[in-house]
Amino acid sequence: MIKQDILENQVRSIYLGIGSNLGNRKANIEKAKFNLIENNIKILQSSNYYESLSWPNPNYPKFLNIVLKISTTLKTLDLLKKCKDIEIKLGRKKSAKNSPRKCDIDILDYNKTIKNLKKIILPHPRMHKRSFVLLPLFEINKEWIHPITKFNIKKLILSLPNKDITSIKQI
Repeated sequence: MIKQDILENQVRSIYLGIGSNLGNRKANIEKAKFNLIENNIKILQSSNYYESLSWPNPNYPKFLNIVLKISTTLKTLDLLKKCKDIEIKLGRKKSAKNSPRKCDIDILDYNKTIKNLKKIILPHPRMHKRSFVLLPLFEINKEWIHPITKFNIKKLILSLPNKDITSIKQI
């Protein structure tokens, strides 16, 4: 019994990215956070909001993004399912890849796990190229290191194109 409690209470570093570019973006993100908490997912830290151009089509409405550090007993695929269920609950519709959406929740890093499954790739395969992920992640963990490249977050941010850094603003 004690062993199980110890395993359940192990500290994991799990990071989620949440974004919205339709409707009341801030309210959508706050509803997503509330739904995570309702599903026994504890929010340990939350970044500020960051506004950026929609990617890859800057003509779409601007995105608002945050990064969360969370704690959960859910395994990777169960957490992914919860995130997808929350997206749908908040009004996400099936649409073309990267089209505007009310809520997008991505698992960025699950305890430094490296996975390449049909349903999920960890760490998130494009996170190291996205200012709207790296800047809020840096805000909550300045020591984060990419599990595959082994580059620290400062190096990843410095490798971004200048336009990616200058086109994002903290709200």
